[in-house]
Amino acid sequence: MKEIRDQYHTISSSTEGLYKEKGSKFYAYAFNVKNEEEVEKKLIEIRDIHHKARHHCYAYEIGIDGNRYRANDDGEPSGTAGKPILGQLHSFEVTDVLVIVVRYFGGTKLGASGLISAYKEAAKEALKIAEKKEVVIGNPYLLNFGYDHMGHVMNCIKNLDLDILEKEFTDTCSVLINIRLSKQAVLIQRLKAILLDVSLEQVNEETEVPFCKIIKQEQLH
Repeated sequence: MKEIRDQYHTISSSTEGLYKEKGSKFYAYAFNVKNEEEVEKKLIEIRDIHHKARHHCYAYEIGIDGNRYRANDDGEPSGTAGKPILGQLHSFEVTDVLVIVVRYFGGTKLGASGLISAYKEAAKEALKIAEKKEVVIGNPYLLNFGYDHMGHVMNCIKNLDLDILEKEFTDTCSVLINIRLSKQAVLIQRLKAILLDVSLEQVNEETEVPFCKIIKQEQLH
């Protein structure tokens, strides 16, 4: 059975780095991004700041399946900028990250190998000071129940150490919990069992809890 991957690392906040080589300056910027729209916004910001620079090279990766990424050389010789930057994202094992490296030419050509090294080192300068954080991917479940069962339901949630995302107590009670993907099946089974005060063997995927509706929501991370 294929292992479910439900966690990854990204960076907590934006960082900057600077690398110099033979008069050329390479300004690097690392950002946490969730989608391509955010990538475009950051590119516009950096291009506005460095409007006199000729090269705004970048790479990003989004998600954990390895399919949403891009490496752009922005006028540099093919493979000398975007790929080295992307390589640093892989080396630091982070995703949902965009790194932009802006180059100001210093008068001395670096050659292909020199450019590859410079863009790599610039990206590294920004990423090495970035604080990494773990992100857990889970499925939210909405629990709907009456006030007469609130104490019991809340105790069950506490006993299973489930992560509460939202709570709303109006005419009825609603609690949104998050369950990481790799533990989803077993924790839902345990939740049903403890709510009904029965053994695990007495509940399954089809079992319903009469006084507490358990509704799966759209996946989030």
